[in-house]
Amino acid sequence: MSNTSRKRREALVYHAKPKPGKIQIVPTKKYATQRDLSLAYSPGVAEPCLEIEKDKENAYKYTTKGNLVAVISNGTAVLGLGDIGPEASKPVMEGKGLLFKIFADIDVFDIEVDTKDVDKFIETVKNIAPTFGGINLEDIKAPEAFEIERRLKAELDIPVMHDDQHGTAIISAAALLNALELAKKKIQKVKIVISGAGAAAVSCTKLYKAFGAKAENIVMLDSKGVIRKDRENLSEEKAEFATARKIDTLEQAMKDADVFVGLSIADIVSPEMLNSMAKRPIVFAMANPNPEIDYELAMKTRKDIIMATGRSDHPNQVNNVLGFPFIFRGALDVRATKINEEMKKAAVKALAELAKEAVPEQVNIAYGETRLNFGPDYIIPKPFDPRLIAKVPPAVAKAAMESGVARQDIQDWDKYEEELLERMGNENKITRMLINRAKTNPKRIVFAEADHLDVLKAAQIVRDEGIGYPILLGRRDVIKELMTEIDFEDDDVLIIDSKSDEEADHRQNYANKYWETRHRNGVTKYDAQKLMRERNYFAAMMVNEGDADALLSGYSRAYPTVVKPMLEVIGMAKGVTRVAATNVMNTSRGPLFISDTSINIDPSAKDLAKIAQMTARVVKLFGMEPVIAMISYANFGSSKDPKAKKVKEAVSYLHRFYPELNVDGELQADFALNREMLQNKFPFSKLAGKKVNTLIYPELDSANSTYKLIKELNDVDSIGPIMMGMKKPVHILQLGASVEEMVNMAAVAVVDAQEKEKRLKKEVGA
Repeated sequence: MSNTSRKRREALVYHAKPKPGKIQIVPTKKYATQRDLSLAYSPGVAEPCLEIEKDKENAYKYTTKGNLVAVISNGTAVLGLGDIGPEASKPVMEGKGLLFKIFADIDVFDIEVDTKDVDKFIETVKNIAPTFGGINLEDIKAPEAFEIERRLKAELDIPVMHDDQHGTAIISAAALLNALELAKKKIQKVKIVISGAGAAAVSCTKLYKAFGAKAENIVMLDSKGVIRKDRENLSEEKAEFATARKIDTLEQAMKDADVFVGLSIADIVSPEMLNSMAKRPIVFAMANPNPEIDYELAMKTRKDIIMATGRSDHPNQVNNVLGFPFIFRGALDVRATKINEEMKKAAVKALAELAKEAVPEQVNIAYGETRLNFGPDYIIPKPFDPRLIAKVPPAVAKAAMESGVARQDIQDWDKYEEELLERMGNENKITRMLINRAKTNPKRIVFAEADHLDVLKAAQIVRDEGIGYPILLGRRDVIKELMTEIDFEDDDVLIIDSKSDEEADHRQNYANKYWETRHRNGVTKYDAQKLMRERNYFAAMMVNEGDADALLSGYSRAYPTVVKPMLEVIGMAKGVTRVAATNVMNTSRGPLFISDTSINIDPSAKDLAKIAQMTARVVKLFGMEPVIAMISYANFGSSKDPKAKKVKEAVSYLHRFYPELNVDGELQADFALNREMLQNKFPFSKLAGKKVNTLIYPELDSANSTYKLIKELNDVDSIGPIMMGMKKPVHILQLGASVEEMVNMAAVAVVDAQEKEKRLKKEVGA
């Protein structure tokens, strides 16, 4: 099976399993008792119904209306697939709903309308509008899309936006303002070429004009060439941008142009056209998946170019997810009656200004950058930037209030910003950030149990996604057979059977090296040779000798049996006296680090302090500032039992020698995680008023049980156990880890290798 066929199958399985679709409805109220049900439905539900009958605005108080958006399409212009019908558009609409939820915590019903008749479509949307706080129109073909949006905006009293038009316009306008600033050009004077005349191109051009671009300086092209005033039968939208210039082709239009905006088809801009543009040209080649001119070719052709594309693998991605979730968030939060030009312009300015601010370390980490700075390769924020939720919605909300379309004012903007940031606690950004970072500099990973199907599936994903370069360790015949079963092409994948005759030289070399380091610990040469036939010893030696960069094992064997060879072969990092492990739990309140989950059964007070220090470093590796609670059954000296005193001593040690750490205890887990309780009861604590993201437990059984309970009861994703304190990047999986968990751990191993490589370079440089 070809790679394309396999990708197709993976996409279909993703949407079909374990249950069809990508979104579901989850109750927000208790429903355990008859009393709960009587309040949820009859007879209790009559009371809010009567209140809403008195005043329709009460629907925002008693129902989900204020946080519910309809994503509506008739399937006439779906992605690059065209008119595929309403049913076929549903996966895309569900996907849009997913993005609304994870980026702005907005709930969505996707609605697919089976009509191409404009009047019927509008009537349908108007009839269901009372359900929603906003309407997002999606994938409706032009020119019908223009009329549908225009009429719905005029006839409804809730925000309506056709994202295909305005999303790209808002993001590209922010990029354009910043690019012009860098190029030292004025928007009122630049010559702009727009390739494409669909909904997005028209909306982009209108917004550029709203920021000062002059109509006489704009040339727009469609599939027939330059849109000129003397062309017959122009639509109203195209007529607005018709030029009086006597030119017909893109080549002619590009001469001396300052800005090119492409929303058309791939490879229509040649290097010659690019060279004919003015000094410091700005090129937004946004055709997907392939831009109007290849990024590398464009950068090679013009050294003075500022370029953006629609692709994530190049700088300056014009990505609609930077806009629509946050624009609707701001509009909903003031109960806006519409999304007007002032609100769109406010979003543009907020995005443009955000790109000029210092970038948080977690964003640099996510994109594998030393330091992202405002410049030609960074003119718009990155989608993973956590500040978007706190910057764009307030700007939109303020514009709605100032322009008179808000029905509810926000008084306390600091509190509103806090609420926005809290909305992001339920999103798995940390996993995406981790994988994205790994992909910036992939490493060679030994999968020590590659003759197990799930391990092999994980290795396949790691290779296909560019996370790392898998090295498959195990029985060659079994691995080959399993690879055939899952269509894992092995042309560029190294397969090693550590017991085979082919590896005799490697085994002997590794055995000699191992014996040299262990002969004073009772290990004979014969012992060393025998051990090298065992996959975990062999794999560890591969990493130790630089034949691989990282290692994953433990899927099929008990944790202690895998830890032993790692400690014997790899050993602890310089200055480390005890290794430990932490797990990252992607909880509804945000990432939560729990230590020690796998290794230290009953650590001493000093060991606990060291575990806290190591965990803090891992938290920072994920781009977060550690806020650490040392957990006990007691609170701040309430028990004199040795177990509680041990935790207290660890905290004292940390406060004395590492005062810069945000750490305190001993604390019960509920006080650690409930900011209000902690602030009220223990206002003196270093953690008072702070959101704890790290829990250090006093012994293994409590830490291990806690993370597994969270994982199983709440269906929470877990990343770990992450080994801390090892000299080399080796990580041990939980027995029977899922494919997803192994992929995440592979990303951890790659990032760990990246960091250790950086530290080594610094030490050598020093």
